[in-house]
Amino acid sequence: MLTQKIRTDMTAAMKARDDLRVQTLRGALAAFTNELVAKGKKPTEELDDKDAVTVLKRLAKQRKEAAGVYEKGGRAELAEKESEELKIIQEYLPQMAGPEEIEKVARAKMAEGITDAGKLTGAVMKEFAGRADGNDVKKVIASLVQ
Repeated sequence: MLTQKIRTDMTAAMKARDDLRVQTLRGALAAFTNELVAKGKKPTEELDDKDAVTVLKRLAKQRKEAAGVYEKGGRAELAEKESEELKIIQEYLPQMAGPEEIEKVARAKMAEGITDAGKLTGAVMKEFAGRADGNDVKKVIASLVQ
């Protein structure tokens, strides 16, 4: 289970005195607990991997946005911290599909007769089930459907 792996890695980071990793993983575990409570479950239960990945994606998106805001505000040290936290979170996310893989699936869906860009985007996103970034899918489909 992903939650268990994060707990184990946090313990190892504590022993190694890796403060940034400890803080990041502790924040992820807190987000897992919040998700459990939001779903009406007990905080002592464990989040399944699918929900854990959803929470981690949300945390990764927050880190990306925060880093961008800090960059615009001239706070490079804070942007760097957010970027480092993002790298730690991404270690626990499944491998995302690349543009070549997305294009291959999109061409297969087009061969099935789906030519509308909106429907094609939906079909490709459904095929990847969260393993592809929506913006990447839109770019690939825009290049194919011209």
